Amino acid sequence: MTHLISKTKLGKRRKRMLFLYLPLLLIIVLLLCAGRFLPISESPGQADVLIILSGGGGRVEQGVQLFQEGYAPQLLLSNVKENAGPSGNMRQTSLSLGIPEGAILAENAAQSTYQNAQFTLPIMKQQGFKSAIVVSSDFHMRRVKFIFDHVYKDSGIELTYVGADSGYNAKAWWSDRYSRETTFNEYTKMIGNALGYNGPEAKSSLEQIKRWFRR
Repeated sequence: MTHLISKTKLGKRRKRMLFLYLPLLLIIVLLLCAGRFLPISESPGQADVLIILSGGGGRVEQGVQLFQEGYAPQLLLSNVKENAGPSGNMRQTSLSLGIPEGAILAENAAQSTYQNAQFTLPIMKQQGFKSAIVVSSDFHMRRVKFIFDHVYKDSGIELTYVGADSGYNAKAWWSDRYSRETTFNEYTKMIGNALGYNGPEAKSSLEQIKRWFRR
């Protein structure tokens, strides 16, 4: 009888330990996988245009490579005036890499990922494009897909997402400062976007949060 009571107590103790440590284990697993969740890079197919987003090194180069490989005959540069490297802004960089002037379309006003989607959609419709390959930094692509799928919903335009290598360490995002800050920024922005914060006001809120954490 005593032996039976001891086994019952042991069983209850194990259950308590399981309920105590299981959430902690799940949190650890989620943190370890946080970096791997962000990048998306789909296999490109033939498309009407390549939409290249401003804001990170390697994006224009990735788009130009896809253009040269014949995946699309035109580039649509979003926030074209932003600096993209030693050659200058996105248009200048594209031209320096061999893209003909006549193959470049541009919009000049986007200040956020949401506006990248919002301001390219009317151009896509005006040009009669039915498909596009969207290019941005690898770590940025999960949020890009979330936003573009929302904005382009019911447009009839097929989108494919290809990430450009940025040096982001998705497998061990905690191992260097760049990857840690990038992960924090992306998840903060992703949560903000999900709650309806988009555009320049979302960037302002992110800076306030970052300043709060640094105190």
